[in-house]
Amino acid sequence: MTAALAEKGTHARVPTPQPPAPPSGARAPKRERAFDDVPRWQIYVPLGLYLLFTLVPFYWMLLFALRPAGSTSLVPWPLTFEHFDKVWNERSFGVFFQNSMLVGVATLITTTLIALSGGYALARFTFRIKNGFMLALLCSQFIPGALMLVPLFEIFRNMRMINSLGSVIIAETVFQLPLSIILISGFIKNVPVSLEEAAWVDGCSRFRAFCAVVLPLLRPGLIAVGSFAFVHSWNHFLFALMFLSEQDKQTIPVGLNTLIGADSVDLGALAAGGVVAAVPVVIVFAFIQKWLITGFSAGAVKG
Repeated sequence: MTAALAEKGTHARVPTPQPPAPPSGARAPKRERAFDDVPRWQIYVPLGLYLLFTLVPFYWMLLFALRPAGSTSLVPWPLTFEHFDKVWNERSFGVFFQNSMLVGVATLITTTLIALSGGYALARFTFRIKNGFMLALLCSQFIPGALMLVPLFEIFRNMRMINSLGSVIIAETVFQLPLSIILISGFIKNVPVSLEEAAWVDGCSRFRAFCAVVLPLLRPGLIAVGSFAFVHSWNHFLFALMFLSEQDKQTIPVGLNTLIGADSVDLGALAAGGVVAAVPVVIVFAFIQKWLITGFSAGAVKG
């Protein structure tokens, strides 16, 4: 027994073999460069150039909107709001803003609700034409909206919806649905089915389990889909131009087009109208940027 313990102690004291030392004069192997070792200028200079490239057009627009007419100064001083007063009151941008907001919010709500039901069906149910339906949704994204103007115009004319904001809302919703359904189905697939099954065992119906368990987890995805639908309908020009001819029904993109004359362009009024069109979108993205990034990254994990 003593011999066994001695042998065990001998094995326990065996030193760990060390790697051989490099020969004299040899270079040590290079370690991989870490991110912290990268010079800061290699990060800040490209980002600064990109930021400059992005912000200069916005500054130029603010410059024309805030400086007096006829001024050539590169600094908007003294400040003037005459261009905003002109476009808001004389050019009816207050009405255009209200119409655009109505179209954007209605498109957001209808697109989100329909995409939520369609995405749930694609994520939780299996049927024969499921793959073909998904392929059709993807292929529909390659169809330009201009190709559908004539059939849509005929449909809305027969439905007596020309010069109605409802026609623009329906058209925007139809063109936003394919991508929205695909994104929502990806979000729902990331929610484990076991959570719904546990709610079913507790006596919840499928609809109640969806509202109580799945829907709260889809908040980032719903914000991403809804914001995308809102911004697209806010900025879209073609449908509003074709389906709305009365001035009191037009939206901001069409209103901006009316500021461009055949012989001259009022740059101050046009810049002020651009600021009015851009500010709501900037505010929306400033508040939802965290949810937007989280939603799109979550929908890209599994599809």
